Amino acid sequence: MAPLKLDGPGPGPEALDAILRIASRVPDHGKLAPWRFILIEGESRERIGAVIEAAYRTDHPEADAARLALERGRLAQAPLVVAVVSRAGPHAKIPEWEQVLSAGAATMNLCVAANASGFASAWLTEWYAYDRRVLDALGLDPRERLAGFVHIGRAAERPSDRPRPDLAEIVTRL
Repeated sequence: MAPLKLDGPGPGPEALDAILRIASRVPDHGKLAPWRFILIEGESRERIGAVIEAAYRTDHPEADAARLALERGRLAQAPLVVAVVSRAGPHAKIPEWEQVLSAGAATMNLCVAANASGFASAWLTEWYAYDRRVLDALGLDPRERLAGFVHIGRAAERPSDRPRPDLAEIVTRL
């Protein structure tokens, strides 16, 4: 569901705790927890939005007021945005690839848990998920990467499903 179609209220403290607990129950070889969650809600949505807008303005001085407002509002559409941070890195026994997959699984579990709890979610990255200025404002270590922003709220309308791949094209039987 597009973040523009998410309204409040978002999950309260107990529901959010349950959603995050479910999100963290993923395959995690070595029990490294190679991911973490940053909750962006309330005023922090506007504060980080101002950082996104400033970065965009610096890189696109020709941007008009409407585009800058769009960039500023990127995280303000849903009542809650969870940034999922991948902390994957070199390890003597655990391949980095497995750690990255674990962060992706945590992100997907977050979406499934939110949806199963009666909310709607949208997992997005966009350009600012890779912009160092934004990552610094979120407090990411230079070795950390963003798996995505999960926007969580209430569906303002019933979402339509997008086309999915034909199983005959993606399934191989041996």
